[in-house]
Amino acid sequence: MSDSAFLLKSIIDKVVADVRLLPQEAAILFEEADLLTLGALANLKRQRLHPDKIVTYIVDRNINYTNICLSKCRFCAFFREEGAEGSYVISRKELAKKIEETLELGGVQILLQGGLHPGLKLDYYQELLEFIKSRYQIHIHGFSPPEIIHFARLNNLPVETVLERLLAAGLDSIPGGGAEILVDRVRREVSPCKCSSREWLEVMEKAHRLGLKTTATMMFGHIETLPERIEHLNLIRQLQDKTGGFTAFIPWPYQPGNTSLISRPAASGFEYLKTLAICRIFLDNIPNIQASWVTQGAKVAQIALNFGANDLGSTMIEENVVAAAGVSYRLPESELIRIIEGAGFQPRRRRMDYALL
Repeated sequence: MSDSAFLLKSIIDKVVADVRLLPQEAAILFEEADLLTLGALANLKRQRLHPDKIVTYIVDRNINYTNICLSKCRFCAFFREEGAEGSYVISRKELAKKIEETLELGGVQILLQGGLHPGLKLDYYQELLEFIKSRYQIHIHGFSPPEIIHFARLNNLPVETVLERLLAAGLDSIPGGGAEILVDRVRREVSPCKCSSREWLEVMEKAHRLGLKTTATMMFGHIETLPERIEHLNLIRQLQDKTGGFTAFIPWPYQPGNTSLISRPAASGFEYLKTLAICRIFLDNIPNIQASWVTQGAKVAQIALNFGANDLGSTMIEENVVAAAGVSYRLPESELIRIIEGAGFQPRRRRMDYALL
């Protein structure tokens, strides 16, 4: 047996023995192990964490309160400059209509996110939350770390104060958007006006300390290297060791359509499944891994359930950001159920904290 083969076998043995991998070992596993081996190892990890054969999903709606954004991320096809054709800030009437439609369809949550608007002060967001909570019984999963950092800068307030005010106004949890790759070399290239890696992590740590649960994401397959991808996972794992506040991790591949970022073509299903498997294997302290059917489609998402994923995310009553990049997969709840059952699992609806309904 060659030295490289021996090293790979020793890493595989560590995974089988349920021993935590070092970052460099995860990189070797990604590069050297074949796809089916990675899938089997990730599935083993998944079965240890979720032996009940349940796959979860949530019925919710993405509501983008504005597409006006000063960040101008090179991977984004959704944003508009203030005053440009198609730019908007949602009206209370339109917001209410979207929430009422969501509740009528059995939704339990809204994902409330938007651009980094240069003119909306913190009072606007507090009043937005209070408007929703005074009228509807619905979970508000809102305001990713770049938005929180933007609010803090625009209002000259500490991050803790911003979080405390939003929490008091009705915010229930925070999505993991805006993470991209948590390496500043990458961030300076793809999203130079967005918060730094340190700031993203700071928001999440402070949110966890205040009792807010959050998710974490990774947008991969653009200009990052494999070691940078692994560094992202390592930073997430380190923070989870400290706080335990992440309920789930969602890796999704960059969608190049209609964007200004020059990079490799969109990640293949092969690369997606390998990356998903590494996420499940490496992130041993995050209970749930979500498959991205919205970027991969139904068939790859179904395979992902045997590559470490135990959740299919949202029914996506509405989704605008990925759609703006030219990707338009749509799956009704009945199709999500069919996918899950077809893969040999039991479908269950859930809340943001993964409490089953």
